[in-house]
Amino acid sequence: MTKAILLLLVLFLILCAVSAGFTKNLLVSIIIFMSYSLIMSIIWMFLEAPDLAITEAAVGAGVTSVLFFATLRRINAIAKQERKEEKHEQDS
Repeated sequence: MTKAILLLLVLFLILCAVSAGFTKNLLVSIIIFMSYSLIMSIIWMFLEAPDLAITEAAVGAGVTSVLFFATLRRINAIAKQERKEEKHEQDS
């Protein structure tokens, strides 16, 4: 049972890694990266490494994601994406 869950988590981890690379929307890519880090921290718990799991959750999903969001906000990439989506909705 545990091996099946671990295999499912690894498959989801691979899916997150591939989809984060192919996503064109930067905000969605960051959210996928956050889920990647959370899945990786769960895998570290299954491998009985709680110190690595806590570090992965705090740094990977927490600090790094906040820095990515701040960077996107700073370069106005989030506002540009929202305007682009609004324009696309108006054209439809």
